[in-house]
Amino acid sequence: MTIEDIFAVTTAMKADIENLSIDDLKSEMATNPDLLLIDIREVQELIDLGTIPTAKHCARGMLEFWASPASPYYREYFQEDRRTVVFCAGGGRSVLAVKSLQSMGFSDVAHLEAGFSGWQKQGETVEDVSKMSKWMRKPQSP
Repeated sequence: MTIEDIFAVTTAMKADIENLSIDDLKSEMATNPDLLLIDIREVQELIDLGTIPTAKHCARGMLEFWASPASPYYREYFQEDRRTVVFCAGGGRSVLAVKSLQSMGFSDVAHLEAGFSGWQKQGETVEDVSKMSKWMRKPQSP
């Protein structure tokens, strides 16, 4: 059996989900105070690079556990009908996250297609969370 190309898989999955541009997300952030923006990148990515302002962090590996009311890890900000937008670094992991949340019963979920790297490249505001975290930045190589 041949292992599937994950990039082909996630590209195909995009046809079945809502893909937001950076401008789409900025518009939603400006008009929807109840928008739940979830950063699903790993904690080291968050600390090293920052995040989109107002985003809550939930590493991809914990998403389903934090989103399920039956889980001891449940976070109350996950609500099945609350507008939720997830993002990762480049828009791949967030596709998988949207599909997973939809399969759990979340009805209003989208992802930022360009990911955090697209947000950053476009020169949008980035929140530095390194000073608020108990985790530390990796030392930079000279």
